[in-house]
Amino acid sequence: MFVTFEGVDWSGKSTQAVLLAEWLRGAGRTVVATREPGGTTVAEGVRDLVLHGAHMAPWAEAALYAAARADHAAQVIRPALGRGDDVVCDRYLDSSVAYQGIARGLGEQRVRDLSLIVTEGLLPDRTFLVLLDPEEALRRATGDHDRIEREGAEFMGKVDAGYRALAAAEPNRIVAVDGARAAETIAEEIREHVRALL
Repeated sequence: MFVTFEGVDWSGKSTQAVLLAEWLRGAGRTVVATREPGGTTVAEGVRDLVLHGAHMAPWAEAALYAAARADHAAQVIRPALGRGDDVVCDRYLDSSVAYQGIARGLGEQRVRDLSLIVTEGLLPDRTFLVLLDPEEALRRATGDHDRIEREGAEFMGKVDAGYRALAAAEPNRIVAVDGARAAETIAEEIREHVRALL
């Protein structure tokens, strides 16, 4: 089973990814918990460049995310699924579609196609979109912000709208959950959906 988590920064998606992985392990399943960009040495290097490097052209940003995803899918996700493990991933291709395709204006389908090419068509069985008003998400922000997080409210609003459009377009794969509630309440709703996949 391949499950991904999506949402604007500070929506609580990373917390939910951790909680689901812990629950699955508690149920006796073998879980690979990973993140994007990241998961491999190459992809972690790309993560540092994209999130903490200098300003870059939007297509350079999208191409770097795709490069990291290609390595991650080939070296971590596909091998884990091949062994029969569950994979829980914090962000995947929907992030690129929402952030670069929609919010950066590169084109939803073009960015999606790029990710599908480099991953050889690998899509999650289920994607949980943790929805939180971007203004509320920004109020939750703490610590130093990376290059993407510094884009501000207008950009985050575009990302949020992009995610909502993706969820409406793919209701069989993308499950939207209300991120304004308590973490455990959200986690239980997610577990109900996952039980149907087990």
